[in-house]
Amino acid sequence: MIKDLQSALSTNIKGMKRSAIRELLKYLGQPGLISFSGGFPSPLTFPIEELKVIMNEVMETEAAYALQYGATEGDPLLRELMVKRYQATGMKLEMENLIITTASQQALDLVAKIFVDRGDPVIVGLPSYLGGLSAFNSYGAKMIGIPMDDEGEDPQIMEAKIKEEIANGKKPKFIYVIPDFQNPAGMTMSEKRRLEIIDIARRYDIIIIEDSPYRELRYEGTEQKTMYELDGTGHVILMGTFSKIFCPGFRIGWVIGHPDILDKIVIAKQATDLCTPPFTQRLAARYIEKGLLDTKIQEIIQMYSVKQKGMLKALDEFMPEEFSWTRPEGGLFLMAKGPEYINTDTLLLDCIKEAKVAYVAGTSFFCDGGGQNTMRLNFSYEDLETNHEGAKRLGGFYKDIIAKNK
Repeated sequence: MIKDLQSALSTNIKGMKRSAIRELLKYLGQPGLISFSGGFPSPLTFPIEELKVIMNEVMETEAAYALQYGATEGDPLLRELMVKRYQATGMKLEMENLIITTASQQALDLVAKIFVDRGDPVIVGLPSYLGGLSAFNSYGAKMIGIPMDDEGEDPQIMEAKIKEEIANGKKPKFIYVIPDFQNPAGMTMSEKRRLEIIDIARRYDIIIIEDSPYRELRYEGTEQKTMYELDGTGHVILMGTFSKIFCPGFRIGWVIGHPDILDKIVIAKQATDLCTPPFTQRLAARYIEKGLLDTKIQEIIQMYSVKQKGMLKALDEFMPEEFSWTRPEGGLFLMAKGPEYINTDTLLLDCIKEAKVAYVAGTSFFCDGGGQNTMRLNFSYEDLETNHEGAKRLGGFYKDIIAKNK
């Protein structure tokens, strides 16, 4: 082993941190533990039997293609099918506007790789997705957090921060948003707010990264247009993934954007993995081609809608009155907030040991170190009864904590 590992390490890796969510996985094998921590889809949503058939068909008729290297841009059939899905919603899109990535996490890494130099400011929400923050941090981005209300990031504060950074000599490289059922807060950005942020991006000529992994999982409320569609000027890069609506283990995502930007992402991807596995891409393409994806999405919506309503009802019943939480219209998460003196981070291990409930402490999602009194709760993975029991345990644990502080 090298004696002085630290001096051999790059500046990039020295700035990286372990994922708080991945680190929690080591505790999830404990007997009786209820997990609200991960962003895991329910295994009951996986199309196992359908995929057995499709795998056999692909191996019998397309094995030479599926087992070979593929194009960096992605499987042509899958790209064509995805373009048609978006076109069916009224979006103006062509093949040149869409490429496939190894899930949306790779897409986040690649946009950071092509846009961010060390010290460059980027605009993110307070709170924001941990995977995005980690990707941007790994390239040395200076993250500028923008507080959020029920409609999304505050545009007045956002514009003021952008002006401040420009005055300091560095215009932010991009604005990162998750407008549909935001992770971790669960809120949905209003169309008015989307247009306000798009207007800011156009006036200051800044790219918007629109991360949209949960968009198709709406349980109530009115569907909003994507920021990509509302913009129409090439300022928005839209990201999607099959991880929440098909199979997370396939690691398939996509990026939609202006061809000139996608060309740079392709160059960066070639240095990363050459191509996303053609085998899983072709399986996904044949699955969509058979008309199975839309049916599966409706099944998932029906299942998760019941869990979402059950979780909200259980929190209403069991959580301390000093806590509040978001009420998402879709997606997989909600965020709870307690009194200022509560620190969900330092109390997490006690909650796991005593109440046998795991969550993700909110500090993981705040680039400014805030959120000590918040937590993210996932309702998609456990079943309805377990979610109910977990909310009961979680509420009991924090009622005891609050009682000790009175």
